[in-house]
Order: sequence, then structure tokens, then C-alpha cells
Amino acid sequence: MQAKKRYLILLSAGACLVLLFYFGGVQLPASDRNRHDRSHNGNRPDQPWPHFSDPLQQFLLWDQTDTEEYNIHISPRQKRDVNTSVYKGKRCRMDSCFDFSACKKNAFKVYVYPQQKGEKISESYQNILSIVEGSRFYTTDPGQACLFILSLDTLDRDSLSPQYVHNLKTKVQNLHLWNNGRNHLIFNLYSGTWPDYTEDLGFDIGQAMLAKASISTEIFRPNFDVSIPLFSKEHPRTGGDRGYLKYNSIPPFRKYMLVFKGKRYLTGIGSDTRNALYHVHNQEDVVLLTTCKHGKDWQKHKDARCEKDNAEYDKYDYREMLHNSTFCLVPRGRRLGSFRFLEALQAACVPVMLSNGWELPFSEIINWNTAAVIGDERLLLQIPSTVRSIHQDKILALRQQTQFLWEAYFSSVEKIVLTTLEIIQDRVLQQESRSTLMWNSHPGGLFALPQYSAHLGDFPFYYATLGIKPYPKFTAVIHAVTPLVSQSQPILKLLVAVAKSQYCAQIIVLWNCDKPLPAKHRWPATSVPVIVIEGENKVMSSRFLPYETIVTDAVLSLDEDTVLSTTEVDFAFTVWQSFPERLVGYPARSHFWDSNKERWGYTSKWTNDYSMVLTGAAIYHRYYHFLYTNFLPASLRGMVDQLANCEDILMNFLVSAVTKLPPIKVTQKKQYKETMMGQVDQKIHVPDWQMSGNPD
Repeated sequence: MQAKKRYLILLSAGACLVLLFYFGGVQLPASDRNRHDRSHNGNRPDQPWPHFSDPLQQFLLWDQTDTEEYNIHISPRQKRDVNTSVYKGKRCRMDSCFDFSACKKNAFKVYVYPQQKGEKISESYQNILSIVEGSRFYTTDPGQACLFILSLDTLDRDSLSPQYVHNLKTKVQNLHLWNNGRNHLIFNLYSGTWPDYTEDLGFDIGQAMLAKASISTEIFRPNFDVSIPLFSKEHPRTGGDRGYLKYNSIPPFRKYMLVFKGKRYLTGIGSDTRNALYHVHNQEDVVLLTTCKHGKDWQKHKDARCEKDNAEYDKYDYREMLHNSTFCLVPRGRRLGSFRFLEALQAACVPVMLSNGWELPFSEIINWNTAAVIGDERLLLQIPSTVRSIHQDKILALRQQTQFLWEAYFSSVEKIVLTTLEIIQDRVLQQESRSTLMWNSHPGGLFALPQYSAHLGDFPFYYATLGIKPYPKFTAVIHAVTPLVSQSQPILKLLVAVAKSQYCAQIIVLWNCDKPLPAKHRWPATSVPVIVIEGENKVMSSRFLPYETIVTDAVLSLDEDTVLSTTEVDFAFTVWQSFPERLVGYPARSHFWDSNKERWGYTSKWTNDYSMVLTGAAIYHRYYHFLYTNFLPASLRGMVDQLANCEDILMNFLVSAVTKLPPIKVTQKKQYKETMMGQVDQKIHVPDWQMSGNPD
């Protein structure tokens, strides 16, 4: 009897399972491999909100939500099928789809395909190509290249856009170096079109890497693709404005707690979140404004709220809101990325991200939890209470980090492009890659070059963080350009005075004179080693070469006719020890904008301010020799060598561009003497690049 009962129970259970599977009541779990195959930097958009101990569950992608109009065009299953077939190289990683051997011979060089006649190219993409061609990575020889970039415009792959390039599939396949996309990088800002906005570029990218805006975590291939920000065609090509945070207010609260002003999509992809913002808007410190007034047929589709929303929208000035709010909402639009992201960063308005499934820009290197609040579209109503719960100390830290990230990686197209290339270079040259600290702290990865050293303690920017101090000695480098004919020449007196300094480790005389080197007995006897080096090509830039004989952190740069006492040398060095990342010295100069001649001027007149300290008597970290030689564009160094002048101006602007700080002038007992004191005032032409690091 018992056996019969067990048999009936088993039979009933089996029948129930069959019915459940038949009617779709049970679904097998999807593979979780992709969601765990991520970078370990903690930069995913599905991170926990601040002060929440438990992480949020995996965000639902758009293809898993229910929108009536969207489902008319394409079902969730069809959308997933599209995503999985967008790239045949979906499983590509650096070790499987990248040829490292091409990079070992010639380091990291980038080749740009020659532009083809008759091919249209947008201004934005032309800017990208010009930036690559002007970088230190560029090569005109494809045989030396580690990375290849197409001259075919791939930025806008929306087929309805006037910038859309037709027949790209055939054009790409006909490139003789294409090699199924291996070692190629493709830049893209827009993909897909109305109504689905898929991430298909309209051609098979093969094994090429993507530098793509609005890329989803589902499509993104970790440590292979690079997520870049969406930027407008008006975004500055180089330089770019600094962040708007001029001073830190304590407490760090502004007029508004949370703001947003933008389009509202009545139907279709991206409409759900923006359509619900009015639930959170309180007209006081949470001001979330949307308008239906966009597109040709907006009146045909307007709903009951449109008129009220439009009227409210017109009452507020967007810039005023942006600059006077603590947090800025960054909801998704038709695509995952939004222009609001960069606007919020620049304005020091902490971004509150509402774009489920968006791989945030440069997520491989940037820890976005230190500069943004990563939200969930499903928890929209919790946003006000969440941002209000963030402590003011945390708000101040978030705001300061927005300014650092904006100026380090996002303020210009040049920085976006170079950051992309530097990320890929770090992958290729793994033994010389930057640490997380280098990328996420001042001065940033673009200025902290791992080719100089793999040890953080060798850079002047990290002494305070590491709790260390620079080496307590300096190397003096005296630039000699006139022959040694008398024992009473200033260079010999200078050499003796410097050698008596308690902080002097050695003296290097850089002989840039056309006459032969003086005999050894012509130099005075000193208590420290004196090394005489023949200048390379006898050019001005040779005084800033990273000589291996410089073993100290500090370099005391001197002109041969400088007059300084031992006490003055000691004083300057002790000041520098407190500011090792800055340029510290005696002779000061100022640059100014001459509105009459519409160019920059340069003066040595004594005023109440200054912007430069000449390297004829200045102390700085030896790392700046490495940057001067390996980071600055060759055209700028060439200009200095051609003029045989202005090398001190170029060094000043280099240091200020890195530190975002002015030099430090120290005073001396005697008036500083120099050969060209008669040239009190002169006009100079300073390239725009130099002025972007204005040390004023």
C-alpha cells in the first residue's frame, strides 16, 4: 500500500514539472559568467549606493524591461540575439585577439591609415586623427606599428545621421592591413538608430578593439574595449576649460540638492526613467525638469503633462542650476550615455548615475565610487533620501574628485584620446603599467609615466601619500656656453659657492660651448665630485636631458653667470623640500596678454606678481627632465633649440601644466645678475598648448 502511494506521488510530481516546463513557468538560469568576468577596480554601474552594506543585484538591461511601443518593434529575445551577434569577436581579450609581438620590437607605436580621396570625415573624427598624429605614439611606418586606427569615419553609425558613412563594411574589408581587425582600434560615439538603438556599427569589427561611448556592460569586453564619454562636436580639441570649483565651501552644500534639465521621451527606449522624474521633483531643492518640446512631431504625441512640464522647464536657467547644485542627475537618454555626464563633472556637481547597464567611461582605470553616486533606475524614488544621507565630508571629497577627473581625462578631446591610448599601452607593456593610485590621484595617469619608474616613491607627487621625503641632497647642473679663459670667470665662483652647500651631492657642468673642454686642472678643487659632460648637439634642450649621472631627486639648474651665495643655495633647497613637486627659484618673470598686438608678452619688470621662475637659478625634481624629453611635443623642443632661448619658459609651463600650481619664488640678499639684463621687456609668441598650463 505504501509503495503504491509513493508511486502516485512521484507520478503527480513528474506531471506537474512537465506542465510547468510546457507552459514556460520555469526558466533555466542564464549563465553568470559574463557578469563575473569584469575588471576588479569596482567601477561597474551596479555598485552599491553609498552607506548601503549590501550590493544591488545585477541591473536589468533595457532588453529585459517592458515598454509597449518598443516591444512592437523588437522582442527581448530578438534584442538579445542582436547583441550576441553584433560582434563575432565578443569573446575577444588581449591574450586571444591581440598580437603582442608587433609591439615588442618598436614599443607602443600607432599608425593612422592615410585618408582616402573623396571620403567624407566629420570635424570630430578629424580632430581625433590629428591628435593621434601629433602624439608621441605616432608612426608613419605601418611596419613599426603596434596599433592601427582607421581613417574611415566610424564615429556616427546612426544610419539617419548626415555623418553616416555608407558601404563601410566593404571599405573596411578592402584595407590591406585590416587582418580581421587584429590590433585595430575603432572610435565610436553613436551606434544604432530609431527605434531600437542597438549597438551594431553596421559592419563586422572582427577582432578590433572598440573605444565606444554609451557602451553597455553586456557588449563591453573587459580589458579589451575602452568605454569613452559621449562628447559634443563643440568639445575643445585641446586645452579645455578648467573645472568650475574655485574654492571649497564648508559645509559643501549649494542652493539645490539635486537637479536635472533635459528632454522627456514620451515613448520608446529611454522613456521610462525620464517620464517618472516628476514624482521626485519638489520645486525647492530637488528640481528635475523635462520638456516634451523636441522633435518635429512632438505635439502629435504629447500627453496631459506636457504643457505643465514645458512651462516649468522654461522657468529655470540650466547653467545657473548646474553651478548651484550639490548633485546632478544623469539619467540615460535614447542611448546609455549622456552629455549631462561631462557637464556635471566640470561643474563640480556630483553626478548621480541613472543608466542601468552602462559601462562608465574609462572604468578600467577610474574608481567612480570616489566621484559619483551610482544609482539604479528601479530605485528612482529613493534618490532624494539617498543623497541627503551622504555626509558633508564625503560630498566634499566627491566634488574635489570630479574636478581632478575632469581636468585629468575629460576636459578636451585630446585628453580623451590620449587616455584611451595610454590605457591600451598599459595592457601591452604590462611591466610598465600604472597603478590605480597613479590613475586616481593627482596629477593623473597622463603625467605619471611608468616608463620613468615603476616605484611610486620615485615621483614627487606621492611623497605625502607614501609618508616619505625626497633625498636630502641635490645635484647642481651648470649650463656652460662660453669658453673658460680666466680663473675669475663667474662660473668658477659659482661652482665653489655651490660645492660648499651642505646639501650638495655633486656638480655637473654641461659643456655646450663650441670650444673644446677645458683641461681638468682648470676646474677648482671641491669637496664634492665635479662631472663635466659634453652637451648633446650643443642645443638648449640638452640641459634638460634625463642624464643617468643625476642620482638625486632634486636638480639645481644654474646658468654659468648666476651669482648666488652658499647660504642662498641652502635656503632655496630647504624651501623645495617642502614643495618637491614645484619649481622653486630666484629670478622671476611674468607673461601677459597684449591686447593691442593680440599675442602673449613677457616681461622682467618688477611687479607685485609673477608667473615664472627662470631655470637659471631654480630647483626642481629630476622627473621633469624625463617629461621635458619624453612627453613634450618634439615641435616645442625644436622651437627652443632653433631660437636657442625660451627653454626656461617651456619648463615653467610644463611644471605648471602637471601640478596646476605656480612656481615658488625665494628672495636673495643680492640682486640676481644675468647676462641679458638689458633686455627688460620683449614680446614672445607662446603656443596655445603652453598657455593651457597657465601658472598664474
